[in-house]
Amino acid sequence: MALGKEIFALRTLRDLPNLSGRRVVLRLDLNVPFENGKVADSFRIEKALPTLELLHNIGAKTAIISHIESRETDSLEAVTVAFPPEVPVRFAGDALALSAKRRLTDLSPGGLLLFENLRLYAGEAAGSRRFAESLSELGEFYVNDAFSVSHRPHASIVGLPRFLPSAAGTLFEKEIQELSRSFHPPTASLFIFAGGKPATKIPLAEKFLDRAGKIFVGGVLANDFFKAKGLEIGRSACSSGGLSKRLLESPKIILPVDVVVGTENGRAVRRSSEVGRNEEIVDAGPQTLKLLEEEVRRTLYILWNGPLGSYEDGDSAGSEKLASVLAYGGAETVVGGGDTVAIISRLGLLPRFKFVSTGGGAMLEFLAKGTLPGIEALKRNFHLS
Repeated sequence: MALGKEIFALRTLRDLPNLSGRRVVLRLDLNVPFENGKVADSFRIEKALPTLELLHNIGAKTAIISHIESRETDSLEAVTVAFPPEVPVRFAGDALALSAKRRLTDLSPGGLLLFENLRLYAGEAAGSRRFAESLSELGEFYVNDAFSVSHRPHASIVGLPRFLPSAAGTLFEKEIQELSRSFHPPTASLFIFAGGKPATKIPLAEKFLDRAGKIFVGGVLANDFFKAKGLEIGRSACSSGGLSKRLLESPKIILPVDVVVGTENGRAVRRSSEVGRNEEIVDAGPQTLKLLEEEVRRTLYILWNGPLGSYEDGDSAGSEKLASVLAYGGAETVVGGGDTVAIISRLGLLPRFKFVSTGGGAMLEFLAKGTLPGIEALKRNFHLS
């Protein structure tokens, strides 16, 4: 796919007619984490603000639809308090209620109503055409600004464009533009694939082998390489998939030279070739981080997805060090993935990155295929002129 090709095949929010006083169904991703009944990280809310502010300022009557998956709540009502005063979002309850459309029709221009969690309806995940049609009755136009869930063939993603004139939102457009840059990176580029999901990320490493200057492989992905090279990985997680000879022998592939392991007595640093049979690799070691820092200094473009260590188990030191190196380096850096973004956010470094994607699985699928079900749905929109 040529740089930016997909975005020019889509109608964007700017291409829609005058929306003042018109009803717009806006799909956002407001799946934010909660802690003690409050939003713990507002990253996705902040990313949604430009589109919300645009619709508010031009006087559209906006029906916001989204989903949430939280141990603390299955309702989006608690999310409304996290919006700033200049974006006055009010909770509206059931999107399928008989009064829902009337509430939107009677809404003052610029009004923003957030409807209940889509995942509470069986038709959403099932991709039900009937459910999508019911949602479409809320509006006259549909805008998808939920890139991060557009790899899922859900009713609100692939179904709604069948019934309403549709467009990509400002964040959706930005995601495609920024991630598309990775398809034609400069020679001095570094791709960092770490974390889990070997079945997805190892093919990505193979795909970008001819495009990237260097590819660092870390986390569980690196264990697969170690094992294929005959090295001991102890109790470390790995996948059962095979690695191509091309990947194993490529001089572009960089593997950790040392690792942090979990032992009976706590944490220890080992050379990658000296992991014990009863030990578990949990993070990148200091020499590996020094090697990465040296690579960053001579790199112009960096794409990073996935933590270097077992983030969920508290082994985030390597990823935190890498985040700091990238944040204060001079390269154009694009990052994505839930755990990766959480680490950067916790360090307060988000503003220092060129682009932080809201997508995890969506980012990986877009990098792999150059498109998503949500993109294809917008391209096929029956109402495009």
